[in-house]
Amino acid sequence: MASVRRSLSGVHRIFRHAAASRRSSIAAPPPSYSEALLRPQNGWVSHFSSSGNGDAGNRFLDIDLSNEESKRQLFNRLLYRSRQRGFLELDLVLGKWVADNIYSMDVNGIKALINVLNLENPDLWKWLTNQEQPPEAVKMNPVFSAVYEKVMNNLNSHSAPETRALPGQPWVRGWDDIKKGQDGPVAGNQ
Repeated sequence: MASVRRSLSGVHRIFRHAAASRRSSIAAPPPSYSEALLRPQNGWVSHFSSSGNGDAGNRFLDIDLSNEESKRQLFNRLLYRSRQRGFLELDLVLGKWVADNIYSMDVNGIKALINVLNLENPDLWKWLTNQEQPPEAVKMNPVFSAVYEKVMNNLNSHSAPETRALPGQPWVRGWDDIKKGQDGPVAGNQ
């Protein structure tokens, strides 16, 4: 309840300041004003959100592995980001790989992992499963290459190549329960 009260008081303060500045001048507010509106206050904005300066992807790149507490916090944050992406298949694949490998990584490996974690979910999944070709910068990332190799090894060992789409082609669902039209199945995948 206290955090809601602080948030509402912050919003009220912003509107009061905006009204006062509109009365005092006709000129547009300075660029820093719009950044101030979006700046996280009182901890109510996610730690992974943009800070308004265009450097959101690089804010974890100042890695401190000197003491155990900062190392533990960084590893926990990266483990969480790899397991809770909101894309189940990617959560399972990426989360397992990160859990197995993060403790043996050096600073450059962690920076490469952060770059992979900053990629968009649908694109990353299509690149990892060979549905689309990744950009050259992503291909050169050692973490992406290792995860890609693990995914391809798992696919090759657990499914026949004839059952998969050709490389560069999107995967096709085996059945579609939503499709109940004239050309759809009556029940199941028949």
